[in-house]
Amino acid sequence: MVAELYQVLQLRQEVFVVEQRCCYSDIDDWDQDATHLLGTNADNQLLAYIRVFAPNVRFPEASIGRVIISSAARGNGLGHELMDRGVAFCAEEFPDAPIRIAAQAHLTRFYQSHGFHVVGGEYSVDDIPHVDLVKSD
Repeated sequence: MVAELYQVLQLRQEVFVVEQRCCYSDIDDWDQDATHLLGTNADNQLLAYIRVFAPNVRFPEASIGRVIISSAARGNGLGHELMDRGVAFCAEEFPDAPIRIAAQAHLTRFYQSHGFHVVGGEYSVDDIPHVDLVKSD
C-alpha cells in the first residue's frame, strides 16, 4: 500500500509538476474520497493512473481526474485503454450518472474520442487552459 501510494505521488509529481513546469500542490485533500485505478507493468512499475469520484463528491456527476500515463509508456494506446477502464468503472459503479472531467484544453479531442462533450467555456487553472467535458449515456 505504501509503495503504491509512493508510486502514484511520484508519477503525478513527475508529470503534472516537473514535466508540465507547473508549481502547484498536487496533494489536494481529494485523494481520500477517490477510487484510484492503477495500471502497472509485469515489474509492478506504475505506468497509468486515474482517480474517480462518485457523484456529488466533487461534482453533481461522477468524475474522473488526474488521468496520467508515464512518459515511458506513451504512444501505444495506453491512454485510451485507461480512459476506457475509467469510464467502464463509472458505468458499473454509478450506472445512471453522467461523468465529468475538468481537462487541460489541449486534450479536448482525446476526451471527445471517448464520448465526452465540452460544457461551458475555457478557464485557467494554475495558468493552464482547462475545459469541462461531460459524458452522458
